[in-house]
Amino acid sequence: MLRKMGEAVARVARKVNETVESSSDTLDLADCKLVSFPICIYKVLRNVSDQIHLITLANNELKSLTSKFMTTFSQLRELRLEGNYLHRLPNEVSSLQHLKAIDLSRNQFQDFPEQLTALPELETINLEENEIVDVPVEKLATMPALRVINLRLNPLSAEVRVIAPPLIKFDMLMSPEDTQVPLP
Repeated sequence: MLRKMGEAVARVARKVNETVESSSDTLDLADCKLVSFPICIYKVLRNVSDQIHLITLANNELKSLTSKFMTTFSQLRELRLEGNYLHRLPNEVSSLQHLKAIDLSRNQFQDFPEQLTALPELETINLEENEIVDVPVEKLATMPALRVINLRLNPLSAEVRVIAPPLIKFDMLMSPEDTQVPLP
């Protein structure tokens, strides 16, 4: 077990070093078995954090992200967090003023992360396969750049399915079983 842990740590270190050495705008830590974002990475990336525009933390075991993560990588354009155990985002996600796409699919959100509605550049929100019932349709309708929100495989309420279509100017993707309103 220690050997596997050592290999995982070495893999993360290698990926972070590649980002720094190549002055890449991408940090890919997908499939690294992370349970939290390693604190040491903040120090290693402190001189290049403003240059990073895409972070992938997909398919790890993350249960939360810290406010420091959001404020450190405030220049992000895309954040891929699919396949974790996240159930909420820190309020500081509002510091990601340049974010265009966020993938939160296959997590454990029960509540729609309303902080996302304050992001002026956000075009794509993927919340597929969570446990979301209610969606702030009115707030989403005021988002200037929003083009697509994927809510497939969520137990959306009948109210959301009825109210949303006439109010929105973007594509709201829902599972076929979610689009049928049950008869009273």
